[in-house]
Amino acid sequence: MLDIPKMLQASIQLDRSIATERQLTLSWEDRIKNTLLSLDVELSEVANTSEWFKVWKTHKGKHDPDKTVRETLLVEYVDAIDFFLLFASQKQWVENVDMTSEQFAKLTSAGQKLDLTATYLAIKSILFSSFVSNRPDNFRHAWHLYLKLGLVGFGFSAKEIEAAFYHKNEVNYKRQKDNY
Repeated sequence: MLDIPKMLQASIQLDRSIATERQLTLSWEDRIKNTLLSLDVELSEVANTSEWFKVWKTHKGKHDPDKTVRETLLVEYVDAIDFFLLFASQKQWVENVDMTSEQFAKLTSAGQKLDLTATYLAIKSILFSSFVSNRPDNFRHAWHLYLKLGLVGFGFSAKEIEAAFYHKNEVNYKRQKDNY
């Protein structure tokens, strides 16, 4: 099971650190829209990295130097998690990201094979619907589908996701110190 409250706090702290260091002056509404756009881009990077939709390719998946396709995909996957959590915080929907162990178990039960394309398109559609209609329930559904995409669709474990999330958080702090 993921320690989502702890991950949420790490996302919030990173965002605060960046906003303070960079003296960001965006309005609250603009910050929310910027976070949603960042999340949308990260979701696209997940699809682009895995290339599951490129039915014409024999060898699917892109990778960073010195990383496997799976390792690269995991990094992209947790980038989107960071923005999901930040968006929930900014919209004051944090109660929609945490879940009980029973909910998590239900989410991770494989059942039948996950249709990656249908799941991805549903995530994006429901996510944008949550923003446009200001519906936290839609956001929660998109979040749960995204977790299912990683846990069932890509086969990442909760332990792998958390480790990659915190590693990427450290990388992001380092990037800020290096004037990224």
